[in-house]
Amino acid sequence: MSIVFVPKRLRGKAKISQETIQQLLDENDQLVRCITEYMQKGRAVECVQYQQILHRNIVYLATIADASPDTEPSDSSSKATSGETSSTTSAANSHLDGS
Repeated sequence: MSIVFVPKRLRGKAKISQETIQQLLDENDQLVRCITEYMQKGRAVECVQYQQILHRNIVYLATIADASPDTEPSDSSSKATSGETSSTTSAANSHLDGS
C-alpha cells in the first residue's frame, strides 16, 4: 500500500523527510514499471488502479514541493505563473487518464 495513504487522524502531523520522498519516488518507479508491463501485455484495464496510485503520489509530492519554502527558484524569471502550472497539471492528468 502506498505510503500516501495515511489515516486522517495522522494527516498533517507527519514529518516529511528526504527518506519519505525517496520512498515515494521509488514506489512511483515501480508503479510505472508495472503499468508498462501490463500495457505491453494488453491488459490496460488492470493498469487503472496503478495509474490512480501513481497520480495520487505525484499530486502528494507536488503538494510537498509547493508547501516547502526552500524550493523557490532564486531567479524570478524561472517562476511559473498559475496559468502555466494549471495547464501543465491538466496535461499531465489527461496523459495519466489516457485522454
